[in-house]
Amino acid sequence: MSSTLDIKLQGREYRVACAPEEFDTLSAAAVLLDARMGEAARTTRSTGERLAVVAALNLAYELNALRQTGQSGAIPSSSAALSAEKAIDAEDLRRRIKNMEARLDEALARQDELF
Repeated sequence: MSSTLDIKLQGREYRVACAPEEFDTLSAAAVLLDARMGEAARTTRSTGERLAVVAALNLAYELNALRQTGQSGAIPSSSAALSAEKAIDAEDLRRRIKNMEARLDEALARQDELF
């Protein structure tokens, strides 16, 4: 049976459908995502939907890096992720993030033209 869980991301509350046995895992994921969104907000000029996309891309990038290096376990949390994950070159990551931001800006600009 599905229930709901209230989570908070960047000061906004969201109600999410979730099985009761998954509450702890989803709550931990929300805390991680909120922390990553906070980091992205401090290091970029992103806000709102774009901020969520940047944080999600960063998490997906780190997950793929862990998979490629054959490491298992949880993704390192918070800013410790970059120092803990030796396979990620910080300068390369910054370059990739800037590239993603430019692509997001381009995609969002096209979306504005639709409306």
